[in-house]
Amino acid sequence: MAFVITSPCKDEKAAECVEVCPVDCIHSDEVMFYIDPDTCIECGACEPACPVEAIYEEEMVPEEEKEYIQINADFFKK
Repeated sequence: MAFVITSPCKDEKAAECVEVCPVDCIHSDEVMFYIDPDTCIECGACEPACPVEAIYEEEMVPEEEKEYIQINADFFKK
């Protein structure tokens, strides 16, 4: 179970999560950051570092944000 970045990250781009990730699994485009579900080691370091509280464990993603599970995964399929 990887962590997932959700909509509060859109256009935020603070990058504190990237700085604390020990496996470099967080990448971005011009809109937001994404967590690679295949690389994430589920350490949880990113979650408390996020200033907009956009990061959740996959099982804890709020219902209205569930689409971001697939959005994060699709970003790394490109």
